[in-house]
Amino acid sequence: MTESELREVIRNGEGSGIEFKRDDVRVDALAKEMSAMLNFMGGRIFLGVEDDGEITGLTRDQQRAELWVKDIARNYIQPASFPHWSCVTVARRAVVGVIGIPDSSPDKPYRAKHRSGTWVTYLRAGTTSRVASREEEARLYQSAKLVHYDKRVLYDADIVDLDLLRVTDYLRRVQGREVSEASSLPAMFRVLRNFNLVGEDQGRLFPTVAGMLIFGKNPNRWLPQAGITAAAFRGSEKDYEIVDRDLIRGPLVSRVGETGAILEHGVIDRAVEFVRRNMESTAWLAAGRRQQRGALPLDAIRESVVNAVVHRDYALAGADVEISLYADRVEVISPGRLPDGITVEKMKYGARATRNELLRDTLRDYAHVERPRLGVRNRIVGSMVKHTGREPDLVDEESRFIVRLWK
Repeated sequence: MTESELREVIRNGEGSGIEFKRDDVRVDALAKEMSAMLNFMGGRIFLGVEDDGEITGLTRDQQRAELWVKDIARNYIQPASFPHWSCVTVARRAVVGVIGIPDSSPDKPYRAKHRSGTWVTYLRAGTTSRVASREEEARLYQSAKLVHYDKRVLYDADIVDLDLLRVTDYLRRVQGREVSEASSLPAMFRVLRNFNLVGEDQGRLFPTVAGMLIFGKNPNRWLPQAGITAAAFRGSEKDYEIVDRDLIRGPLVSRVGETGAILEHGVIDRAVEFVRRNMESTAWLAAGRRQQRGALPLDAIRESVVNAVVHRDYALAGADVEISLYADRVEVISPGRLPDGITVEKMKYGARATRNELLRDTLRDYAHVERPRLGVRNRIVGSMVKHTGREPDLVDEESRFIVRLWK
C-alpha cells in the first residue's frame, strides 16, 4: 500500500472492513477486532491512526510491532490466526502498521480472549465489533461445515408429523426398495435413520430438518422459514401493482403415484409453475407454422429455485426464499450469503457451494439436483445464454444471494 492509498482509506473512514487503532491499544481490544473481522469478511486494521483519522504512527519499531501483533494472533485468538503485516511510511516520519485479515477464513468461529480470561465470539457490525448471539455463533459453525443445520433433530416434532405416503414413495420409487402397506413402520424409519432424515434419542425417533422439509405434513409449523414467497409485478420495480401472488408452503418435493402421475405438488414444482403462468411468451410464424417461446428457459428457473431451497441458510428464521417477476426479469432470492470460500466466479466454473449437503443429496435422489458442479454452469448460465443471449446476474450480498434472470 502506498502513502496516497493509505490517505484515501483514512479519508473514507472506518467501516465493516476498516478499523483505526492507536499503537497503544490493549491486547484484548486488538484481539477482539481481529477475531470479529475473521468471523466476517476480513479487513484491515491500521495501527497508528486515531478514530478521527489523525496519523500518530507506531511508537515502537516495525519489527517489534509485527512480533507483538503476531503473538496476539497466536495466543489471544482461537484457533490461532496468521494475519498479513505491512507498514506504510507517511511524510517520511510516521509509520502506520497494517494488519491484513483474510476474507476467507475456514476455521470459524474465531474467539478472542477477554481480559477476564474467558473466550468470546465477536462479530463485525458496521464500524464496531460486538458479542455474537447464540444463533449467530451457530451460523458461524455451520458456515465452517462443523455443523450441518439440515441434520439437526427437531425434538419438538414427532415421527407422526411425517407423511407416511411420501416416505413410502421415497423408499419405493426413489430408493427402489420393496415397500408395501404391510411393511413394518419401524423398519421403514430405520432406513430414514440411516440417511439422517430421522434422528433417535433414548429409543424415540424424531424428524431432522431435512426429513421435515422432504416428508413433513406441515413443515412450516416447525420451520416457519421453510417456504417461498412469490409475487409477479406489472412493472420493473417492486410496487403495489401485483399481478399474482402466492405463499408457497409444504414439503419440497411432489408426491408421485405408482403410475408416475403427480398426486400432490411440492414447493419446488409449485414455484416453477407460478413463474411459468406469469411469464410472457413470444410467438412468430416460421415456414407457415406458429412458433412460441417463453421469455425465460424453465430449466434455468427450476435450477434457480432448487438452488435457493437447497443452499439457503435455514438458521435465518423468518426469511422466506423470494421469487419476484418483473416486466424485464425474474429474481430468485435465497436468504444467507454464499458459504465460505465460494465466490460467484468460482460458482460459474463449477465450484460447489453446498450449505445443506444432506438436503442436496436427497433432492439429487429425486433428480431435482444436477450432477455435481454443473447446475449453475449448465442449467442457469448456459441455458440463459442460449435462450436470451445474456448471462444472468449472480449477486452475493451481506445476508442474501440473488439470481437475476433477464428476459
